[in-house]
Amino acid sequence: MTLIEFLTEKGIDSKLCDKYYQFMKLTLEWNEKINVTAVKDEEEFIQKNIIDSLTIVGRPEISTAARIIDVGTGGGLPGVPLAIAYPDKEFVLMDAIGKKLKVVQAVADEIGLANLRTVHSRAEDLARQKDYRESFDLVVSRAVANMTTLSEYCLPFAKVGGSFTAYKTENAAEEIEAAAHAVTKLGGLLHEFENDGIEGSGHGFVRVEKVSKTPGTYPRKAGLPSKEPLV
Repeated sequence: MTLIEFLTEKGIDSKLCDKYYQFMKLTLEWNEKINVTAVKDEEEFIQKNIIDSLTIVGRPEISTAARIIDVGTGGGLPGVPLAIAYPDKEFVLMDAIGKKLKVVQAVADEIGLANLRTVHSRAEDLARQKDYRESFDLVVSRAVANMTTLSEYCLPFAKVGGSFTAYKTENAAEEIEAAAHAVTKLGGLLHEFENDGIEGSGHGFVRVEKVSKTPGTYPRKAGLPSKEPLV
């Protein structure tokens, strides 16, 4: 599926196609100096980075969200493609690797994304700050960690009534099942894996509703969610 075909299918303004190509070209230029993405081929970038990031477009949790955080954004995925698609929504892109974030911010500035800003921090630290804790309508994360660890990173950012959606492959059934207890402990309600069936996209979604406040003990101090996942 070409990018223009995908945008049309998703109901995204086809005029934004130029911005997506600009995002790709700028990112690949930076990638020659700083390792921002493992994808270096343009066609592969369109399929695996842009189209894959945009598969969430149109789902209820993002359609109704006003403030969204992308946890572990890396080279700006899925945050930058989503910020292009939704110019009226506010996006915060967070990552622990500062050099990647500098590239993301530079690319976003050149494209003219006024609705996006980057934050350099670990999730365990940022989620304890008043301006970020339980203040987002939607938390998204793409290929960062297993579902148990990822839930401890992400659910503290979601407000009650909001949600956390993880991009996951169909092979993630066991880790999703294993995360059920941790999700409940963190104030979430885990839904089954959903594959939206977009050709060329490697991910479906695991949605977690935020049904109650996350206990103040979570997230635990930096490093523990990955070293000692909740059971």
